Amino acid sequence: MDWVREVLARYGQETVVRTAEGETTVRAFLQPVAEKREQVPGTMTAIGWIDERLWLYLGQAAVSEGDTVRWKDMSFRVRSSRPYYIGETMTHWWAALEREKEAAE
Repeated sequence: MDWVREVLARYGQETVVRTAEGETTVRAFLQPVAEKREQVPGTMTAIGWIDERLWLYLGQAAVSEGDTVRWKDMSFRVRSSRPYYIGETMTHWWAALEREKEAAE
């Protein structure tokens, strides 16, 4: 769908998606998932605060569980994902991401 590609090109963030096939630079939307409560879930560790929020990925690049998405100085591991369709046409991928250092623990 061209309109999805145009919206991502104009408003999306430049991210790097790493899959088993390699790395690709793409435009996608990334943002923390909103919490219903006011406090951000997390844990204090010896090296500082670990933010335990999940992040949302919306983009046209396919991502699967275990793939990595990098944006700015942050790296995320794909926790779950699925494609979204309008009729028979796949419009975008939705994925839940977790910060990579939390995923490794």
